[in-house]
Amino acid sequence: MSEKKVVVFIVEGPSDEAALGTIMKEYFSSNEVQFVVVHGDITLKDYISSADILKKINEQIEGVKIRYRYNQDDFIKIIHIVDMDGVYISDTDIIETDVEKIQYYEDHIDAKCASLIAERNKRKGDILYKLRKTGTINGIPYRIYFNSCNLEHVLYGELKEYSDEEKQILSDDFADRYDGKVGEFIEFIFSSNIAVQGTYQKNWNYIEKDLNSLKRHTNMHLIFG
Repeated sequence: MSEKKVVVFIVEGPSDEAALGTIMKEYFSSNEVQFVVVHGDITLKDYISSADILKKINEQIEGVKIRYRYNQDDFIKIIHIVDMDGVYISDTDIIETDVEKIQYYEDHIDAKCASLIAERNKRKGDILYKLRKTGTINGIPYRIYFNSCNLEHVLYGELKEYSDEEKQILSDDFADRYDGKVGEFIEFIFSSNIAVQGTYQKNWNYIEKDLNSLKRHTNMHLIFG
């Protein structure tokens, strides 16, 4: 059995871990912190549905358990961080236009096929609703936190299509800026221009409304609450 208890972070990409890993390991220094990078959006991968999303997440935890030889009772918390990607906007705010890749703006989405994005949003929205109402996964306390429209938008203040290389450079710089300064990061993530006020469930109610899932919002501050 591990002497320290384990906090698992589930994130979408390696740049997410690069930006937040050092900060979270410093904050949770009395525990072991393990990051699971799913390389994409777990709510959309492999045609996942709301019926089997909890099983899919538990598989990720089982993978950590096997890799590091943890016991079930070593785990104390699962922290899942997701991008909103405009999931809750009205279908009328998805504009069909001749673009190669989906483009996000704070008041609409441009897409080659609007109906496909609307279908994606419905499926992802159903899954997110189930996850935000889920308190435990296989007995381990679980919470899902959002970044809108995505992590880069929240951390770096600009909503644009970043290349993987740009993401890595920005995340490394961000990690360096807050290395050993977790208090400064907490101050940043609590700032009123990005942190959604209120309780966890009220945060989710807010992000589901209007165009909020495209605007620059997060509830990651509640990780430190």
